Amino acid sequence: MLVIVAPGQGAQTPGFLTPWLEDRTFASRFEWLATVAGIDLVHYGTEADAETIRDTRIAQPLLVATGLVAALELFPHPADAFSMIGGVAGHSVGELTAAAGARVITAEQAMVLVRERGNAMAEAAAATPTGMTAILGGDRDEVLEALAGHGLTAANDNGPGQIVAAGTLEQLEALAAAPPAKARLMPLSVAGAFHTEHMGPAVGRLASLARSVSVHDPRTPVISNKDGQVVHDGQDVLARIVGQIANPVRWDLCLETMADAGVTGVLEMPPAGTLTGIAKRALKGVETFALKTPDQLDDARAFVQKHGEASPIDTSPTWRMVVSPGKGTFHQSAEAAGTDVLAPGTPIGEVATSRDRTRIVAAHGGQVVEWLVEDGDLVSPGQPLIRLHPEGSS
Repeated sequence: MLVIVAPGQGAQTPGFLTPWLEDRTFASRFEWLATVAGIDLVHYGTEADAETIRDTRIAQPLLVATGLVAALELFPHPADAFSMIGGVAGHSVGELTAAAGARVITAEQAMVLVRERGNAMAEAAAATPTGMTAILGGDRDEVLEALAGHGLTAANDNGPGQIVAAGTLEQLEALAAAPPAKARLMPLSVAGAFHTEHMGPAVGRLASLARSVSVHDPRTPVISNKDGQVVHDGQDVLARIVGQIANPVRWDLCLETMADAGVTGVLEMPPAGTLTGIAKRALKGVETFALKTPDQLDDARAFVQKHGEASPIDTSPTWRMVVSPGKGTFHQSAEAAGTDVLAPGTPIGEVATSRDRTRIVAAHGGQVVEWLVEDGDLVSPGQPLIRLHPEGSS
């Protein structure tokens, strides 16, 4: 099983886009998305220095545009991708890249949203001097206790041995003066305390825009970095992207979902390296591929061929399927048991783990064609639970 991942802010480096723009097709597609965003992304990806592209308003559109156009280079015929990719996930702003790649939103919608996301987050960051610091190593419980003691938020939980703290500069300075035992602190080159309450004002701006965005259910399972769940409803994907601005990124739970789903290969879109580095530490035995430059494309396609397989969503139209958001035990609801037709929004059951219970609904409803699991069955992330046919269709 292959998962494609898209990096978040901080992955960009000066000039990383230069080799990609040597390809005329890439360059024309990239210039189109830059025009949609209204930003000279070619300049920022080739000539601007590190401090300039650190600006949230520049970094975020630059990352999303690069990932989307590189995906078209990797899969010249997009339909081929849906028969090969078992799931997509994005870290922070990378979720917009993943959502567009899964056809929840268009590339143009993604560029408008990421432009406004970057602007709103930059404005929120300017209100109070804030920042982020990576904490490498140390005991997890001790690290979280130290953050709570300083009033900091674990804004990114990236898996074993890497938590990113976010808060005011004073709070981060206090943490640096008394770091957790056996932990190394590394201040990050970002412009604010992203994925914390400090970004609250930006959520309202994106939420108002999102109400006017038309969405489709994903063609490929989307693993949400809110909680690692597989999301199968387009409106839910977009709502999570909006709310995630002011909430922690749980990449550790995304990695758990990948492991539970049986992933064998993780390919990271450019500018790559960060997420594959994390995957190497967290997903032992899983192969990774960091796509950094266009001269790697042939090797990347070979990697896709090696690990790719059709997801259940590709072989069955997404509006007919309801899938499990994660690993656990399925419990059928009383509302769905013995019913031939489900109204939109009808709960079909829950997936229970030792940690929590996740409610599952048939967002679009329809006629029950067949149940693919029984009450009490163990299920995996993205596993089809029920097949539905749109009510009133022949």
